[in-house]
Amino acid sequence: MKLVSRFEAATLSTPELHGLRKEAFIAFTAAPRGSQEQREALVTMRTIEDELATRAPGL
Repeated sequence: MKLVSRFEAATLSTPELHGLRKEAFIAFTAAPRGSQEQREALVTMRTIEDELATRAPGL
């Protein structure tokens, strides 16, 4: 899973972010425990959650 930056997340639509969050979750659960891949997926999920939290509901 490629790490998603805050800037990159801001350029995506809300449905795209939800899809990417799902992909990151799957990558997180599939990665070996404590691996770099798992950490990157977790950071990506946090970045997406932060971006979604800044948006008004319904966008």
